Amino acid sequence: MLCALVLALGGLGAGCDNGPAGATAPTEADKPRPVRLAPATAGTLPVTVTATGTLAAEDQVVLNTKVAGRLTELPVDLGSVVKQGEVIAVLDLTDFALRVEQAETALLQARARLGLPADVAGDDLRTEEASLVRQAKAVLEQARLNRGRMLELQRDGIIAKAELDTAEADYRVAEARYNEALEEVRSRAALVAERRTQLRIAEQQLADATLRAPFDGAVRERHLSVGGYLDVGAAVVTIVKMHPLRLRLAVPEREATRVGVGQAVQVRVEGEQGIATGTVARVSPAVDEATRTVMIEAEVPNRNDELRPGSFATGEIVIDPDAPAILVPASAVVTFAGVSKVLAVADGKVVEKRVRTGRRAGDTVEVLDGVTAGEPLIVEPGNLTAGQAVSAGSS
Repeated sequence: MLCALVLALGGLGAGCDNGPAGATAPTEADKPRPVRLAPATAGTLPVTVTATGTLAAEDQVVLNTKVAGRLTELPVDLGSVVKQGEVIAVLDLTDFALRVEQAETALLQARARLGLPADVAGDDLRTEEASLVRQAKAVLEQARLNRGRMLELQRDGIIAKAELDTAEADYRVAEARYNEALEEVRSRAALVAERRTQLRIAEQQLADATLRAPFDGAVRERHLSVGGYLDVGAAVVTIVKMHPLRLRLAVPEREATRVGVGQAVQVRVEGEQGIATGTVARVSPAVDEATRTVMIEAEVPNRNDELRPGSFATGEIVIDPDAPAILVPASAVVTFAGVSKVLAVADGKVVEKRVRTGRRAGDTVEVLDGVTAGEPLIVEPGNLTAGQAVSAGSS
């Protein structure tokens, strides 16, 4: 009746409540919001030092000519992959081959004067075996015997003293000619050695007219074209060694004390999708006073030539691969205005906890403080706020 009276009086009431006085119907906002929980876990995460640097070739060389000549062959170009010993360039070989023939002829003449047969490979000859020495030695022996006979005849008074003096003089002359023959043979032997050296020089020049790759690599630059005349020392091509590469990193002084030879380095190259793994090979003993950094060099394998020398790269030096850490899902961390927090559940309501994050690995983040291992956290909290009622489910 009271409700009907109110309606009759002009609708002064918005409605009627048949329930207890002061009670209201529950709304959608008052219902607990379902959430997924995932516990913080105790695990391991590598401790790394990150620095940026440049990939450089282990070796780089500009091939120069040792001899002058006209370039007739240049089978490589920019980007050509070459193997050690592969022909890079060839000069006109005609003149060099003629010089070899000339040197061979001169050597044969010198050997003939020394008395060496053409079918004997070696140049060694005992001085006493040379025909010139044997002849002089025979004359000397005859003069010695003649002098001995004359000496006996003169003692017996058969010949005059003048004949003995003549025999003595003949012996001295024969002895001098024998010594002269020895010197002549030594001189001819020296000439053979000189001609042999000249032949080797001519052969070396013939070999130097063909440029070969000193190591496996790739052509970085070609400086000349076929047909040009090259002076001694002219640059032909530049070759870089592609495997391994050398990563040079400038590590801050405060972190360089933890870096040592043999530590692993994870390399990310600008524009490349994958991650390469290298090893610290060299650590500078000095600190750069201008930048307060220490230069670190790491060797990075590049067997498939996937990386390029000169590329900008980021290197993460692994200091401790199994450092203990408290890990939480990255989707459980909310960061706003530089403040990071996670949301937990207590008595069916949301509780905010400020945390300090550290390293990140994939979908997990290290929490340095604010959370303990095993504590459940809300995954993907969205717009949840502290005090909001939730119904929790495991992730």
